[in-house]
Amino acid sequence: LGGRREMTKIAVIAHAGKSFGGGLPELRHELERRGIPDPMWVEVPKSKFASKQVKRALADGAELLFVWGGDGMVQRSIDALAGSETPLAILPAGTANLLATNLGIPQDIRRAVAIGLDGERRKLDVGRFNGERFAVMAGAGFDAAMIEQADGKLKDRLGRVAYVWSGSQNLRAKPFKAKIEVDGTPWYAGAASCILFGNVGRLFGGIEVFEHARPDDGRLELGVVNADGIADWMRTLARTAVGHPERSPLVQ
Repeated sequence: LGGRREMTKIAVIAHAGKSFGGGLPELRHELERRGIPDPMWVEVPKSKFASKQVKRALADGAELLFVWGGDGMVQRSIDALAGSETPLAILPAGTANLLATNLGIPQDIRRAVAIGLDGERRKLDVGRFNGERFAVMAGAGFDAAMIEQADGKLKDRLGRVAYVWSGSQNLRAKPFKAKIEVDGTPWYAGAASCILFGNVGRLFGGIEVFEHARPDDGRLELGVVNADGIADWMRTLARTAVGHPERSPLVQ
């Protein structure tokens, strides 16, 4: 992610509703200061429109793609970009910015642009879930319900508190039956309240759920939580908050 080399064609795909620092005007100014006065520039009103614009930028010969937005914007861009040789540079304008945080990309326009233009390039793994690629995490159960309900206007109003609020609404949800095979071998069978695949280890707030996760090691981490009710969840979340989710008898 990054690496300027002899770049000549740079594209910016921006979520117009997201901002940090001095916003998109500061981004334009910083790119101009770095000798890029007229990049390919596209603004979209929602992240669901990013994929089409990324593919268009690739077809137009973009050699470096800056993506301005949150994790949803980055995920959709990665889904469209995966398999190409064009590098993606993240400008973290979202609520959690999980991939940027795990990669050490700061919420600072000048420094994030510098990483995109001059930083080391890394080839990252992606997973595939329901036909879409992801580079951070994918889940079912509690995690998925929390993210889905915190989406959109709630996050715009409450920021990260939206995740906490929506998570609290799902603590009473009953576990579901799950059967999981890993590489063709049975790995888990029983009740589950959350199944999580991770390509990186840390959630927002620096909480680490997968200690050994690396985004370029060719592996996805897999975790299952079987917490039934608020008391179980509070014990599990407490262990996770102090960095030891694997010590919970409800976590595998």
